[in-house]
Amino acid sequence: MGVIRISNLRLRAVVGTMDWERSAPQDVVFNIELCFDHSAAAASDDIDDTVDYKALKLELIEMVEKSEFRLLERLAAAALEICLARAKVERAVVRVDKPKALRFADSVSVEVEGVAGE
Repeated sequence: MGVIRISNLRLRAVVGTMDWERSAPQDVVFNIELCFDHSAAAASDDIDDTVDYKALKLELIEMVEKSEFRLLERLAAAALEICLARAKVERAVVRVDKPKALRFADSVSVEVEGVAGE
């Protein structure tokens, strides 16, 4: 099993339940772990045999920038759905941080995980 990690993907999203949170996009930070069978890619050295993480990033950006979820849990679940829809991804973990969500805290985060086909 191989693992691809996308670390600290910084995007902006409308997310939150308070009126001020709904008025403008806020910073959100994604950390993603994608588990997949790496053997074909290791043998072929061909991008078609692995997870194209650049294409995944572009799809995530599009979703996040258009989203207006109220809960961080829903934003994380939507990102997880996109990850698990990739043909080669067998399992994924998505953590979304919302910096400055709480006074005196660096961040609040939600982590979700799933298995393809479940």
